[in-house]
Amino acid sequence: MADDKVTSKGQPGFGQAALFGLCPQCGGKTLFSGLTQFAPRCRVCGLDFASFNVGDGPAAFLTTIIGALVVVLAVIVEFKFEPPWWVHVLLWAPLIVAATIWGLRVSKAALLCSEYRRKAGEATGRDLRGE
Repeated sequence: MADDKVTSKGQPGFGQAALFGLCPQCGGKTLFSGLTQFAPRCRVCGLDFASFNVGDGPAAFLTTIIGALVVVLAVIVEFKFEPPWWVHVLLWAPLIVAATIWGLRVSKAALLCSEYRRKAGEATGRDLRGE
């Protein structure tokens, strides 16, 4: 969309905010308090991250994508090089963990930033009545 590139003064771009875990309001690197857990609020500007509903959508989506990619890569490695089983463990276990953590951080941050930019909120009966 055209207004994805438009940012207000002090607000990071959508890609920057998603990749680096930046607060969508002030740009502070305060979005996460753990590996994939959001902080309750921004320590710089006070934006309440708990008011956004990212849910488990990114986890299910990433599990499918990362699982499919790793299976394809593991089959290719198996048929091309025929390594012992422990090589597969050394290759794929760290890759799965790293890709999942990185992917969850980026996708959860992207969804939160998207909700913030579009001023998304919970639907209510008033929405349907036009109040």
